[in-house]
Amino acid sequence: MSTLYRVDSSIQGGRSVTREITDELERAWSAAAPGGFVSRRDLVTTPLGPSVWAAALAAREAETPTPGQQPAVDLATTLASEMLSADLIVIGAPLYNWGPSGHVKCWIDLLWTDPRFAPRTYPLTGKPVVLVVSRGGGASAGAPKDGWDHSVPYLEQTFGHEVFGGDVTVIETELTLADRSPAMVHLRELAAELRAQSRELAKETGAALAKYVA
Repeated sequence: MSTLYRVDSSIQGGRSVTREITDELERAWSAAAPGGFVSRRDLVTTPLGPSVWAAALAAREAETPTPGQQPAVDLATTLASEMLSADLIVIGAPLYNWGPSGHVKCWIDLLWTDPRFAPRTYPLTGKPVVLVVSRGGGASAGAPKDGWDHSVPYLEQTFGHEVFGGDVTVIETELTLADRSPAMVHLRELAAELRAQSRELAKETGAALAKYVA
């Protein structure tokens, strides 16, 4: 039985574009992989704090974790095991203030503290990783904020071949604030098209990866 591991990090709840797109991928994957199992980690409803990362890091550098550090070590072990036990990983990661959210960054920092995710171990080698990313404005080539997205490059490098070793696919949606921002009213039609394209790509990706990991 194959397993899809889904990680969400949007704080927008029902208005979240990354959750909407990831829903499409999950539905397509489940339809194409009867009997498949979906495991979830919501970094908003079960947030990770910097103090937990600091404790896990200190424990890694000590010979024996203290009683106060052990819960952080156990949590890092759980997070790493969730990743390693999955056949396919899908990460919803919207852009916040031109970088990755604190939720995502702390999660990644905790993964680093597990020995299985140590530098040059490449724990996700050969494993499909889909990054479902979004941004409220435009930062793609030629846009006024071209190059301002400092989240996607970081995520691609972290989960890709050079660091964790995964086979990364990116599903990217921008202009997600067009329907709520008066200053972006002229971009609403384009924003709707981009969102629809991402939903369709998510369906195709989910179905294709179900066959790949079956």
